[in-house]
Amino acid sequence: MTDKVVDASAVVALLFNEPTRDEVVARLRGSSLHAPALVGFEVANACLKKMRARPGERLALLEAFALLDDLAIAPQPIDLDAAIALAERTKLSVYDASYLWLAQALGVELVTLDGRLAAANDERRGAR
Repeated sequence: MTDKVVDASAVVALLFNEPTRDEVVARLRGSSLHAPALVGFEVANACLKKMRARPGERLALLEAFALLDDLAIAPQPIDLDAAIALAERTKLSVYDASYLWLAQALGVELVTLDGRLAAANDERRGAR
């Protein structure tokens, strides 16, 4: 089984059946998933935003969010000093830099749908 780091954008696509879901499923199939512990907070915030935008779908959105634990994402500790330095270098938020740092620390692929984070990841991988 291959280890991969998954960010909140990819998890949100999976849980809330977004149009990019199939792409994420294909990229994650057969993988052990890892993420900074903040992934749960980011996904919960996305759920809340969706509930506010579509109050009639509240129960369905909460049911989808409840599937987060089924993804068995292993929370990993982050070197926050290194994440801050990486965020500063890449002009990402510390949140996004945490995913990038973790992928680098584990030496694994980062699965994200965030364009800026993906670009920083591609740059990181090209620098190897």
